[in-house]
Amino acid sequence: MSELPVAQVLERVDANLDGSVDRLFDLLRIPSVSTDPAYTEHVLRAARWMADELTGLGFEAAVRPTTGHPMVVAHHPGPGGSNGAEVPHLLYYGHYDVQPADPLELWDSGPFEPVLVDAERGKRIVARGAVDDKGQVMTWVEAFRAWRDVHGTLPCKVTVLLEGEEECGSPSLDPFIAANADELKADACIVCDTGMWDVDQPAITYSLRGMVYQEVTVRGPSRDLHSGMYGGGGVNPLNLLARILGELHDAEGRVQIPHFYDDVVPVGANEKAQWEALGYDEREAMEDIGLVSADGGERGYSAIERQWARPTCDVNGILGGYVGDGAKTVIAREAMAKISCRLVPDQDPQAVSENLKKFVTDRLPDGYTASFVDLGASPAIRVPTDSPYLNADRRGLAEVFGKEAYLIGTGGSIPAVGSIARYLGIDSILLGFGLEDDRVHSPNEKFELVCFHNGIRSNAAVLARMAEIVKRKG
Repeated sequence: MSELPVAQVLERVDANLDGSVDRLFDLLRIPSVSTDPAYTEHVLRAARWMADELTGLGFEAAVRPTTGHPMVVAHHPGPGGSNGAEVPHLLYYGHYDVQPADPLELWDSGPFEPVLVDAERGKRIVARGAVDDKGQVMTWVEAFRAWRDVHGTLPCKVTVLLEGEEECGSPSLDPFIAANADELKADACIVCDTGMWDVDQPAITYSLRGMVYQEVTVRGPSRDLHSGMYGGGGVNPLNLLARILGELHDAEGRVQIPHFYDDVVPVGANEKAQWEALGYDEREAMEDIGLVSADGGERGYSAIERQWARPTCDVNGILGGYVGDGAKTVIAREAMAKISCRLVPDQDPQAVSENLKKFVTDRLPDGYTASFVDLGASPAIRVPTDSPYLNADRRGLAEVFGKEAYLIGTGGSIPAVGSIARYLGIDSILLGFGLEDDRVHSPNEKFELVCFHNGIRSNAAVLARMAEIVKRKG
């Protein structure tokens, strides 16, 4: 059991909050946009910034190259074992890259010029990456700092893995984890890239949907054509792709990809009852994004079921033909769309990917072709709710918030969680402090200051509770 008390650490977190915000602002000023090659040097700068911060906290940290953007790997030995027992070894995963800031004109301030803004919940931090994921990563970095300042060490052995490609599909992550599995091996992984139920109610996410992401390009004529001369002749690739995309769902909102629902397991009665007891207000959630209802979803399921336990398919982008100013009456030779499917446990990402391709190719006329680019495939994840690490998480959150954390699901995907399970054989504990209205990936992304503060306090308390998990030597 840990002999390092946490009360003084929490006091240190409170006293040092201004410094924690200043350091987060320094990180937020780095435009580490991973998907745009124009920002490559800034992504590297963010990696070096993270490595320097961890080195200053007593970690052995390094920026490690990949075929794309680098990883940051850091190790802290912790306090060591005593009396025949040793403390747990925790892996902390996060990402230091961010989404593009476009459209810039919709930001109230510069996306990489972080500001504190007064709002209904107090002050909020506004910047690209404020909550996804720089702010959340810094909750545990600042918790490490408070432990170091008070006790000179951490109560657990800690390894950190930070990637710079999460926002562009994590192409280097699997090869890196596979190649460095022995170095990254730990007892459990902590991931702070999810959310709370509300600003006063902590939550632990125990299920994540998986994802299949495909780019499809449909090609027809050998060149762009004059629409007056050729319209009404061959099938317009844009019309064809639009028709195929329109057939992805039936009138009840069910996905029409072959075998899509074969492995989907219905939610059990007990789990459904627990979700209903949360009191989720679907109308309020829709009004928050300017809509009236969720009629676009699969009929016959509650909002939470659709988000946490039902698979979906969505078109994320369409491109083709002339899209500049003015008129150009052209029939384009090709049309492109990006399609993502969110998956639930037991669905096979590779099978869904192949069946999506078949759905498209089966609808092509003679002489037309389709090509595909795989942009990602990851399985859904469920974390065992009886894990001692998850229970330690719950105790730490209760200590900070004075109430039990909800166990919730999420409609999003974190591919790294699947990779960590697959290559390292460990579960990830999804401890997040974001809110539903944080405008993730949108202009004016924000992180409530109270959530940032409580996130640091929670990570500090969770470290103490994790250290109470005794591992016997031998």
